[in-house]
Amino acid sequence: MKILNLPLSRSNVDRASAIRLDESALEAAWSTAGIIHFNGEGFLLESGEPATLKKLAAADISGEGQRIFLGQHDQRSYFLWCSETKIGAEDQYQTLRAIGHLLSDLDIGLAVHGQAVAHWHHHNPICSTCGSVTAPQQGGAIRVCAENKHEHYPRTDPAIIVLIKDRDDRILLGHQKVWPEHRYSTFAGFVEAGESFEQCVVREVFEEAGVAVSEINYLGSQPWPFPRSLMIAFEAQVTDPENARPDGQEIELIRWFDRDSIYEAVKDGTLLLPPAMSVARAMINSWYGDDRPALTTAESWRNSS
Repeated sequence: MKILNLPLSRSNVDRASAIRLDESALEAAWSTAGIIHFNGEGFLLESGEPATLKKLAAADISGEGQRIFLGQHDQRSYFLWCSETKIGAEDQYQTLRAIGHLLSDLDIGLAVHGQAVAHWHHHNPICSTCGSVTAPQQGGAIRVCAENKHEHYPRTDPAIIVLIKDRDDRILLGHQKVWPEHRYSTFAGFVEAGESFEQCVVREVFEEAGVAVSEINYLGSQPWPFPRSLMIAFEAQVTDPENARPDGQEIELIRWFDRDSIYEAVKDGTLLLPPAMSVARAMINSWYGDDRPALTTAESWRNSS
């Protein structure tokens, strides 16, 4: 079994959880840390190429904002500062969707962790148990209810994503209504309560594509902080490719591809593949192989993006 090297799973940051529990250690770390700025939508970058997160010093930070401890790398501590006030020029801020596949292993680890936790803090100011105000503790790793001391932790929603294959090693891709014309991708869905990953694969493949899974292989996992998912990747072989059909609700078109036909479709513009930093693209590229002409398409997200 080959585990994929997924773009957003390249972090080499030590989360240094012991530091979170020591307020004096957190303050000492902040004083010498590299601090990345997130304004709720994008990250502040260094000028020029390649894409690199700008590392600020504590003296550069002022005003109201959220301080989140991200961990350590090479004996240096890193924090995220989340505030709507821009510290740099407008054009120095870029979204993770735009730059994720370009960042270094260090920067991708900081950005993915920071964005996920920052969004969680923004949407969880109130205790879900008693309705009282909560406040961040442990370097932003948790929120604690001011009234009853209930502890709340960042939420992660597991979702499977699956590359459907038949006996002839063709792959099945689908087109969602919310995507740009010609955009096709693999199939995915959230794991429901009381459901295993494998059960979710079987259910989602049948619901969205109408085919029955006969074999499942695990391929890897990747955080997907849009806003709080974890994508668990599988490939699944089906024995009844002739039954493939779109569900007509989420998936409106489906197409089978072998390696020659997917190359020709990309070349003539009748197929847009998922973005380079996505699990779907990594699965497709791995199946396609690196000894063939590259599959080069424009970056494509939802029509509303």
